[in-house]
Amino acid sequence: MATTLKTPTTVNSGLYKEKGSKFLAFALPFDNVDELKAILNQYKKEHHKAKHICFAYRIGAKGENFRANDNGEPPGTAGRPILRQIEAANLTNILVVVVRYFGGTLLGTGGLCNAYKTAANEAVTEAAKTAKDL
Repeated sequence: MATTLKTPTTVNSGLYKEKGSKFLAFALPFDNVDELKAILNQYKKEHHKAKHICFAYRIGAKGENFRANDNGEPPGTAGRPILRQIEAANLTNILVVVVRYFGGTLLGTGGLCNAYKTAANEAVTEAAKTAKDL
């Protein structure tokens, strides 16, 4: 039995705080990879004091095109946890950006994975509530 994918219709957000660091997540409708650089530049401009701006996206009727980016965090600690939340919610045509403001305390790889996952989950859960079938 095939799983029906949905796509978000609005921008949704999430927030997670851990040891002084803030993780702001934004889930938005997305279907054109050519727009990725402009969207990321806008977040960099809005959050110019942020330490990291990590993301994951999934596009296509079957969610076959995807990418995850750690933006300087240890490999696999940001982009992949974000992407897993997208997949778990059965969403496609979505971009999730997580902006990290460093709070001065290192979280370790497990802490980073949890923080990015939790922030992304908040935004993705809200996106799933407003999603439409493809």
